[in-house]
Amino acid sequence: MALIVQKYGGTSIGDAERVKAVAARIISRIEAGDRLVVVASAMGDTTDRLIALARGITEEPEPRELDLLLSTGEIVSSTLLAMALRHSGHPAVALSGAQAGIRTDRRHGRARISKLDPKRILQELEAGHVVIVAGFQGITEEMDITTLGRGGSDTSAVALAAGLPAERCEIYTDVEGIFTADPRYVPEARKLKEVSYEEMLELAAWGARVMHPRAVELGAVYGVPIYVASSFSGSAGTLIHGGAAMEERNKVMGIAQDTDVARITIRGVPDRPGIAAAVFEPLGEGGISVDTIVQNASVERLTDLTFTISRHDLNRALAIVRPVAKSIDAPDVMADTHLAKVSIVGAGMTSAAGYAGRMFRTLEQAGINIELITTSEIRITCLIDESQVPKAVRALHKAFELESE
Repeated sequence: MALIVQKYGGTSIGDAERVKAVAARIISRIEAGDRLVVVASAMGDTTDRLIALARGITEEPEPRELDLLLSTGEIVSSTLLAMALRHSGHPAVALSGAQAGIRTDRRHGRARISKLDPKRILQELEAGHVVIVAGFQGITEEMDITTLGRGGSDTSAVALAAGLPAERCEIYTDVEGIFTADPRYVPEARKLKEVSYEEMLELAAWGARVMHPRAVELGAVYGVPIYVASSFSGSAGTLIHGGAAMEERNKVMGIAQDTDVARITIRGVPDRPGIAAAVFEPLGEGGISVDTIVQNASVERLTDLTFTISRHDLNRALAIVRPVAKSIDAPDVMADTHLAKVSIVGAGMTSAAGYAGRMFRTLEQAGINIELITTSEIRITCLIDESQVPKAVRALHKAFELESE
């Protein structure tokens, strides 16, 4: 009997009827002989509604109390799913993240899993129960509830699959798998049968919202195959893995876009050792992740330093950067939120030339100006005006012939 970890997203269990439908899917797998641990997200837009409630009380909710509040969303969905299974005659038990043995650090709202003690889960499996675990949450050594941040239920599921260990982790959502581009922009986008951890990590980190980068990274580190499919159909999904049987290709395999971009430019930065550390260390200590960093050539020992962050971090970042800029005698800090990222990703790019040139020419022919460029071995990302994203994605998908296998 295979041990499988499944995760169901919020849209999959958005109301009572969908909870029952998911229970029926779980029962079919049990009857086929699988043992299941199921991770549940909060129902529908529950998390957003809880945040809105908190902000109706105060614009700056205290992080510890906010985590405790938000954790209730997954508790509700996991208990309802356990009830549905029990009502159908299949023994099930719902566990909070703490009861499931998920231990985290103390960073409320963006906690990292520090260790996993699956003893209770294994006991319940041995007793013949389907184990339903509330995703997105864990507990500190001080017994405080924490949440894992955006995509936290994906992270919970992959961590449990690694720690039990399970044969694989299955992520069920409202899309049928990983596509060569966002089907909202490119209707002819093609669903991929498989993708490597490395490629999926780049896609997820640079805009593909189907999987969170932390979950993909965990899968890669512990060798957990991750299967992404729809909970609304029986269509085959996409397998994320690192197997040697990955198809050899010498081309781009997908396009990603991300509109959650804010740019900060510090003008007139003194060009001397230690300045970059003075700027970016406080941002790191404040929990703000920095993406693209560009420093212009020095003119008369002064330069401009530009970097990008998530838009929801902009106000906090400016509160950190402005005092730093003043302390290093930089005269001005500028910020804007009109940019977006568009990326081409493919492992085949490591062994062939010409991809950058084709990407840049394609955007030029579409009348799209490139403001910043960043790359990795298997990715090229351009920062462009947000309004141009749909046109850019369509043009690049066509230019790299991703509609055909």
